[in-house]
Amino acid sequence: MLPHMNSQTACKSSLVAGILATLGATACCFGPLLLVSVGLGGAWVGSLRALEAYQPVFALLAAGCIAFAFHGLYIKPRQCEPGDVCAIPAVLRRQRIVFWVIVAIVAAMFSFPLYAPLLY
Repeated sequence: MLPHMNSQTACKSSLVAGILATLGATACCFGPLLLVSVGLGGAWVGSLRALEAYQPVFALLAAGCIAFAFHGLYIKPRQCEPGDVCAIPAVLRRQRIVFWVIVAIVAAMFSFPLYAPLLY
């Protein structure tokens, strides 16, 4: 971890990186459906299928980022000074809720190829 980053910033950064990696991993399947759903289409949407070869790399990256965020929220002890925002129990509870919402979204996106035929 970088010296200027605290555990709260690192946890947020890993969640954002996990979401971006998930978007990359599902770009071949979820991306075209999402773009067509909002009215964007064309032959270039089909070219997103070329990203399918990189899906395992993005999936591993997303899993690693989510594991890092889990470690920061549940395993690593908090190192907060009294009066810091991270010392407030309600803040930790909200961070954990946001974490599990993001994990649910990531899981839904990763399982998209399983239920995609029902939508097309």
